[in-house]
Amino acid sequence: MKERRVVIRNRAGIHCRPSAVILNAINDEFPGYSFELAAPAGNARLESLLDILSLELTQGTEAVLKVEGAEPEKALKRIGDLLEHEFDFPPRG
Repeated sequence: MKERRVVIRNRAGIHCRPSAVILNAINDEFPGYSFELAAPAGNARLESLLDILSLELTQGTEAVLKVEGAEPEKALKRIGDLLEHEFDFPPRG
């Protein structure tokens, strides 16, 4: 299992909309992979919206993303980058 440290940068933290973006990327791009996130509020597998929301990922939270799958480095980069992304809903043009 590979790991990457991430820091949540989004001003509103990882709430419902960013969680949905992250889960869609996991399901669409990395089927069959196992994703876990260890945060101060606890550890969770990233399998549902509630899993992510239960971690209370506010701005500045440090967490460790763990991935197991065929191309773990690629998965760590993609999902780690999404966790650190500064989302803006709706996106500004």
